[in-house]
Amino acid sequence: MPPLLRYLPRVRLVHHVAAATAVLLLLAGCGRPLSADAPPRLSATTPPAQADTGDIRWALYAEPPVLDYVYAFDYPQNTILSNVCESLMRLTPSLRTEPGLARTARHPDALTWVYDLRSGVRFQHGGVMTADDAVHSLRRHMDKETGSYWAEDFRKVRSIRKTGPLQVTVTLKEPDALFPQAMANSAGTVASARTLRAEKNRFGTADGSLNCTGPYTLSRWSRGSSIRLSRFDGYWGRAARNTGITFSFLSDATARTNALLTGEVDGTFQPPPESLARLRASDEGQVYFGEGLTTVNLAVTDLHGTLRDVRVRRALSLALDRAGFARVAMRNSATPSTSLVTSAAWRGLPEARSRHSRPSTQRDLPTARRLIREAHATGKKITIATSPVGPDVSQLATAVQDAGTRIGLDVDLKTIAPDAYTSLFSDAQARKGLDLFPYTYYQSINDPLDFYTTARTGEFANYGDFSSPAYDRLADAASARDSLAERRELTAELERVADRQLPVIPVADLPNSVFLNKRITGAPTTIAYLYYPWAADIGAAHARRARP
Repeated sequence: MPPLLRYLPRVRLVHHVAAATAVLLLLAGCGRPLSADAPPRLSATTPPAQADTGDIRWALYAEPPVLDYVYAFDYPQNTILSNVCESLMRLTPSLRTEPGLARTARHPDALTWVYDLRSGVRFQHGGVMTADDAVHSLRRHMDKETGSYWAEDFRKVRSIRKTGPLQVTVTLKEPDALFPQAMANSAGTVASARTLRAEKNRFGTADGSLNCTGPYTLSRWSRGSSIRLSRFDGYWGRAARNTGITFSFLSDATARTNALLTGEVDGTFQPPPESLARLRASDEGQVYFGEGLTTVNLAVTDLHGTLRDVRVRRALSLALDRAGFARVAMRNSATPSTSLVTSAAWRGLPEARSRHSRPSTQRDLPTARRLIREAHATGKKITIATSPVGPDVSQLATAVQDAGTRIGLDVDLKTIAPDAYTSLFSDAQARKGLDLFPYTYYQSINDPLDFYTTARTGEFANYGDFSSPAYDRLADAASARDSLAERRELTAELERVADRQLPVIPVADLPNSVFLNKRITGAPTTIAYLYYPWAADIGAAHARRARP
């Protein structure tokens, strides 16, 4: 995930990045560059390509362990796979959902979705897409032996059937407003059923193959070094504006930054936050920012100790210097926030009458100290995890220690190795002895309900085992509403409960970012790149001059 914990596998801490907001104003392609200290301006895309180009080179902070779509649950995997494999629906750079491999999606009743597929769509290694491919691809998520990371999206699915040569019908056990939106991310991916059966566990590995419908085909995987995608000339949609893209794995932030500034690579998403000032001041290229669906938060992992009293959680939230964290740790690329979802996630829904004004992001130490006294928590201990995975993680932990100390708590920092930090998201035993840990959450569904459902009793990302029957009933009721207006009202009520109870403490919103050198342009700036064939839009920044 970007910048906080982007090293983690997408274990439901980042359940669903997905989508729906109005198109943002494009950044001007010329003019003075942003000041290195200025808050970012947002756009939906970089300026469009002026001409086709040859190969482009892209930096990734890590090598993906596998490219099988059922395990594509983190930045490296999805950044690559979004250009090779496609889903029934598509997330656009403006964070809207539109038809993808399905030309239409019909909803004849509350429990039925009917997807009519495009005809004549070819797979990269032979064959034409049919309903059999879509049914087999979707059913993999429901197979417990497969162990799909997207299985939660199919929790309410009763059956997936072929109802015509190019028609798939999904029947639900109960209404689920988030399911159709999930068909625009990896949950809705369609691959060749023939290849899936033949490759089995080799599908999407360095020793196996991929056979999907996207604008690129996987042509080379050099373990520990790079992955190359080549343009697929049989693509059903608009042809890629470049001949291919090579992804280089550069885990060291300094090496990645130097590669961008020297031209060794042409671009990257989510440049290292500690390098943003250098990159924004550089004449070699430009950093662009777009709306994301990502928030920085503090996971509350123990609701039986000091943080059991909600007044202590509120006091910590009030005492936290969010503005200082955004300015120092995130180099002004983040926005202080007291919301668990970004404003972009709310824009896709009608205005909620019951949605209240947001709590202030300004720290309020006097009120925080009073709450600590009222809770009889003065001198009590809390432990927060920190890790050298990046300065953002360690600095947020330090900010919490500062906040807690100022209001009378005894705050201990527990340093955890980067590899071990990953287990905090999947292993309750690893969280023992901790009260808090920093993390980011990006939605892969552009609906605020996507985040608020994670606080239901027993949910995977409910790290502190928060439990409220009233909250669960609200979340279930919202999930059953197809009506956007009704769903927004119920989600607004969930937001209000979360604001009061703080099962998670919000810290900041993170925009998406991309650096492009002067040679290329056309990449989206929003987080849509995880599910949209973004590389196909990249071409030359300048049109070739005609010879006299």
